[in-house]
Amino acid sequence: MSNSSIHAVTGAFGYSGKYIAQRLLAAGRQVITLTNSTDRANEFGGRLPVYPFHFDQPDELAASLAGVEVLYNTYWVRFNHKLFRHADAVQNTLTLFDAARRAGVRRIVHVSITNPSEDSPLEYFSGKARLERALIESGLSYAILRPTVLFGKEDILINNIAWLLRHLPLFGVFGDGSYRLQPIYVDDLAALAVQQGGATGNLTLDAIGPETFTYRELVTTIGRLIGAPRPVIGVPPAAGYWVGRAVGALMGDVTITREEIAGLMADLLYVDSPPTGVTKLSGWVADHAATLGRHYTSELARRQDRVGAYRSN
Repeated sequence: MSNSSIHAVTGAFGYSGKYIAQRLLAAGRQVITLTNSTDRANEFGGRLPVYPFHFDQPDELAASLAGVEVLYNTYWVRFNHKLFRHADAVQNTLTLFDAARRAGVRRIVHVSITNPSEDSPLEYFSGKARLERALIESGLSYAILRPTVLFGKEDILINNIAWLLRHLPLFGVFGDGSYRLQPIYVDDLAALAVQQGGATGNLTLDAIGPETFTYRELVTTIGRLIGAPRPVIGVPPAAGYWVGRAVGALMGDVTITREEIAGLMADLLYVDSPPTGVTKLSGWVADHAATLGRHYTSELARRQDRVGAYRSN
């Protein structure tokens, strides 16, 4: 693969896509991005040609991918909302895969999730499983990366846990909080994606960090490291959901969903695999303790504002 080949990244003005694009540019690659936010402020200074997704115009989408050797796909939605739905994200991604095939893209590096299953009652996990199967059956060369929770400067979950710890006298975890997470640093995921973009063999790989926490341990660790230790108590999942919904209403956001709670408590963000990331969440939180959680980060605000840059926490 030569440096003159074109690499396409979905959502390079967003979160994980930005880190993938940064690494590709640093390696001297030609990079384009496909995005719903063509006018979003970004740090690339015009170095990335920008194309709209054109999911409703498959021929235009395929034309945008002409000459692309590797497509890095991070496109997805976190939850169902009146503005976006998992079913739409699945159909749009299928359209993207087909456009890539028709455009002659050699390889797709696709970001999925740990423990996907088409039989799952949770749309996040069943939708991701359906897309994995579609990519495998497409005939394209592929690498499927399955991360759990991402953390980094633009993170939502870890930042908002810290924000709640700074603002509340105690923190409630759903049930006993014994379900596990293996957070991976967003740039470690990007490094893995770029590495797999240069490979040839088909691969499905869990993308997890070097530390495993129970949810209770995660909250306790963040609180201690940012200087806001709080009592951590178990609450019924329904009660925790309604508290989260109240916080979301106050902040104009969706803080947590029933499906996300169910996925956490079913241990779906844990796998028995060796770590593929090297950056420890505990070390990263300690390094960013002065700023982490100082401001609430809104998922909906990012979705609704297609011009402002993603704010770093």
